[in-house]
Amino acid sequence: MAVWIQAQQLQGDALHQMQSLYGQHFPIEVRHYLSQWLEGQLWDVIDLENPQEEFKAKRLLDSLIQELQNKAEHQVGEDGFLLKIKLGHYASQLKSTYDRCPLELVRCIKHILYTEQRLVREASNSSSPVGGMMDSMSQKYQQINQAFEELRLLTQDTENDLRKLQHNQEYFIIQYQESLRIQAQLTSLATLPPADRQLREPTLLSKRATVEAWLTREANTLQKYRLDLAEKHQKSLQLLRKQQTIILDDELIHWKRRQQLAGNGGPPEGGLDILQSWCEKLAETIWQNRQQIRRAEHLRQQLPIPGPIEELLNDLNSTITDIISALVTSTFIIEKQPPQVLKTQTKFVATVRLLVGGKLNVHMNPPQVKATIISEQQAKALLKNENTRNDSSGEILNNNCVMEYHQATGTLSANFRNMSLKRIKRSDRRGAESVTEEKFTILFESQFSVGGNELVFQVKTLSLPVVVIVHGSQDNNATATVLWDNAFAEPGRVPFIVPDKVLWPQLCEALNMKYKAEVQSNRGLSEENLVFLAQKAFSSSSINPDDYRGMTMTWSQFNRESLPGRNFTFWQWFDGVMELTKKHLKPHWNDGAILGFVNKQQAQDMLMSKPNGTFLLRFSDSEIGGITIAWVAENPNKPGERMVWNLMPYTAKDFSIRSLADRISDLNHLLFLYPDRPKDEVFSKYYTPPLFTTTNPDPAANPTYMDHGASPVVSHPPNYGIYPPMSDSMLDADGDFDLDDTMDVARHVEELLRRPMESQWSGQQS
Repeated sequence: MAVWIQAQQLQGDALHQMQSLYGQHFPIEVRHYLSQWLEGQLWDVIDLENPQEEFKAKRLLDSLIQELQNKAEHQVGEDGFLLKIKLGHYASQLKSTYDRCPLELVRCIKHILYTEQRLVREASNSSSPVGGMMDSMSQKYQQINQAFEELRLLTQDTENDLRKLQHNQEYFIIQYQESLRIQAQLTSLATLPPADRQLREPTLLSKRATVEAWLTREANTLQKYRLDLAEKHQKSLQLLRKQQTIILDDELIHWKRRQQLAGNGGPPEGGLDILQSWCEKLAETIWQNRQQIRRAEHLRQQLPIPGPIEELLNDLNSTITDIISALVTSTFIIEKQPPQVLKTQTKFVATVRLLVGGKLNVHMNPPQVKATIISEQQAKALLKNENTRNDSSGEILNNNCVMEYHQATGTLSANFRNMSLKRIKRSDRRGAESVTEEKFTILFESQFSVGGNELVFQVKTLSLPVVVIVHGSQDNNATATVLWDNAFAEPGRVPFIVPDKVLWPQLCEALNMKYKAEVQSNRGLSEENLVFLAQKAFSSSSINPDDYRGMTMTWSQFNRESLPGRNFTFWQWFDGVMELTKKHLKPHWNDGAILGFVNKQQAQDMLMSKPNGTFLLRFSDSEIGGITIAWVAENPNKPGERMVWNLMPYTAKDFSIRSLADRISDLNHLLFLYPDRPKDEVFSKYYTPPLFTTTNPDPAANPTYMDHGASPVVSHPPNYGIYPPMSDSMLDADGDFDLDDTMDVARHVEELLRRPMESQWSGQQS
């Protein structure tokens, strides 16, 4: 539910607090009429402390004014007329107020939205996230933003304390110099006559005692200030670590996981703008605290006072360095992954990005990034910090790229546009492992300094696993390796370990995600489709989905072992179905015209209860990437008996010649698409218009390819000499075409259609 709707339900003091947020600087009417638009903008992405962000703020200001003007234009009637004038006035007022300082508008709106959300949250039941009215994502974002606000206040507090400490220490040093001057005066009394010395000495001794007492007292006060400041910095660093863990170990890891699943066809991982804004806030806050700690250390060195502060400051400095190192190394990421099935001698691209590069001014001395391909074993050694002696497992051309700063977006990235894998060095394979199961990774590495060479970082990041192929025929099996890895990899794993077996429902989720993405369809795999796949995978006849929920499928079952009685694996069959559907059957799949995942017996059971001429489309069990037509008709050899016929499977090669819709149109004995839809109603919009016409009004005189008769089991067609009548020898024991002894009728027609017209019909005139 929108925050504004909830804010209007506030009562008592909370309502008064909410109302006090508005005034001439931002009228409440603007909040009301543009509530949806205001809550839909990414205000948090804009860094208020960065003047370079002003153009983003200006764009938002212009959009806000435009929205107000549009709202005003749509007001009608008497009340609408007054509102139109008022909204127009507010548009002019906001433009006048913020045109020269658009960042202040962003600051104002962020404060309003943050406060409203806090008030709503406090007023709601604490047992559920804002009483169940705000989703968990916005709740998490609010928690992150609240933590940043707390860090900002803590950092401001320690900055004030540090200035106070510096002021007191400077005054202490002045007083200390005064005590030295008094001591020098006392020493010089020794040169004076006794009478003069006795006259001046008591005063000087009294002054010295007073100053030394003050110095002793003030030294203790300074020590306490230093310890208090160190404790506050410890608290800040604890909160920084916690916030950094949430952003890097939760949010960034989740983004990387979404990126990996996107490789399987999952939803896009989403942009990095919000993550970058958080990381930049972390970097800024860490750097401010680091500078404060260094200044505190400088003050300690300037005025050493015995005590534990030296060790405390050393610990703080070490901790803050660890924190910023973790931030920098973790935010060197791959924004655009290289292809996970990588063919040698083929151009590919990738993009790496440093999320804190702009904030730390890394672009002032642009670093260079190098890409190297390494094996799984080399990746393991790298993560263990073992010396890999700059080993690689191949040679990549154009593998160096300078990081560029894009001021408009505030991003620092390296875009590799023309990489090519020239050669690959494979390792010894284990057992039954094939070359398409061997995983590599692209290592991206760079080095740069921040803070005027105060800190030097060596950063590295690994791509998702890559399977290298040298021929297109390997793509199918390589994709299986990638699919399994992307679907079942655990966060933080040792490269590139995946489980050898997974639960069937987990695999179904991965297959459905991949299928929808490849076919580019919202129609995924139904429960019935998944039961069919389970029957195929486990050689089972059960039609109960619950029977498969606890079953597991191994990698070997998935893509090493052939299906019973076949010379291909489960994955190879499934991938063939996807390829065929993607390239030739997509509109029919989206229309629901293809049942597809139905075996021969199921098709027979379904069709036998339907009228003659009813047909369905199912994927072939016996051929990779094949689809067959099954239809019910009379048995021409046994009058009164009906049977289901199965046509020889069509493949992509067939559909490259003539489409599925046209082939169905050609077969006149196909009347109804299961269960009862006239075939023309379903397929006519996909028919190819006739390639030739005739002026002869008598269609019998010049028959075209659309004129051949229906199956003899439906009607008795004229004999055009195109193909011989069906006989018993053309059917196998199951009523199927015997593919070894006869030819496919439709293919014969197809061959005739490719002949010149005169010879095509010569047989019927002889």
